[in-house]
Amino acid sequence: MKAELNINSKKLELIQWLSTIEDLSVLNKIIDLKKQENKDWWISISENEKQSIEKGLQDAEAGKLNSHSKAKKIYDKWL
Repeated sequence: MKAELNINSKKLELIQWLSTIEDLSVLNKIIDLKKQENKDWWISISENEKQSIEKGLQDAEAGKLNSHSKAKKIYDKWL
């Protein structure tokens, strides 16, 4: 609950500060930051990463899945 109160307090502080800004360049920087935060991660990953994800989804739909215990055995040396 304390963390939520802290977040809400920070939001209110930002809203109050934002309402006082008269400098258009500062407002544009804030808008740019907002656009970056809303950017779809799919756009920012490589084609190889997209293909790997697509293949994984196709494998999952086809029932080609491994159990958690099997995956753990395979990758345990890196975990």
